[in-house]
Amino acid sequence: MANDELTVAVLGPGGVGGLLAARLARAGHRVICLASEETGRTLREQGIHVRSDRYGTFTARVAADTELRERADVVIVAVKQMALDAALERVPATALDEDALVVPLLNGVEHPAALRGRYGDGRVAPAVIRVESTRVAPGVIEHGSPFVEVDLTGETVARGRLDRLAGALEWAGVQVRVLDGEASALWAKMAFLAPLALLTTRYGATLGEIRTRYRAELVSLVEETAAVGRASGAATEAAAALARYDAFPPQMRSSMQRDAEAGRPVELDAIGGALLRAAERHGVAVPVATRLVRELGWSFLEF
Repeated sequence: MANDELTVAVLGPGGVGGLLAARLARAGHRVICLASEETGRTLREQGIHVRSDRYGTFTARVAADTELRERADVVIVAVKQMALDAALERVPATALDEDALVVPLLNGVEHPAALRGRYGDGRVAPAVIRVESTRVAPGVIEHGSPFVEVDLTGETVARGRLDRLAGALEWAGVQVRVLDGEASALWAKMAFLAPLALLTTRYGATLGEIRTRYRAELVSLVEETAAVGRASGAATEAAAALARYDAFPPQMRSSMQRDAEAGRPVELDAIGGALLRAAERHGVAVPVATRLVRELGWSFLEF
């Protein structure tokens, strides 16, 4: 059991949230999954079942509710961007202590401002996660990547609170870094995620195919995204993102690609839209990104 037990609420126990909920519960923390009544009932009765090459196959027992009704040290927000507003109704600001951490693991770069407007600067600690993990049924998670990496930031919260959460995640088997620069952390992921999501979804291809058949577009898109990141105050480097692509398993697919193939709503606005809006604000030309977003058939987005 972890030496410093936390109460962690997980809003959105899907592929990412469910995996973290299971690992934290397995490490001895009290975990409350916030979801619909039907999903909550399944989680209370059956727990979260994880199939993972890294962690093995296991089932973790968790609590579940439709709304946060007890004190939580940490609220992990792991829903899709388009579901965020409705999901946050499950976490009233009045339910949070002053020292509670709200840790969003959403894709994109625009959500921290909205969360701070709702919960206050002193509670929100934006983070990014790199993982391939899918909910195949309520309470059933398939973790496909050989890694789970989290970068925690929080320019408006005390460092000790971040370190406490980092320790809990590390105890649970997650590789964690606590970084000083919020913009750098968010845009470092964006420099990797946006090209992966847009290209794999546009061409229906795996990462291995993208980095071979569509290499020129990949390089251009990574360079465009890194340039927007630098204009936004982040130290993003295209070479670092490209090196990560070449190191990852060739069969890797993006969550946007899986959602599109399954007929589910996709996060094109949170990823592609946010990239184009930031590029426009800073006067950075992003012709490849613009073309790919338009080719994906989402011309109604307001850039």
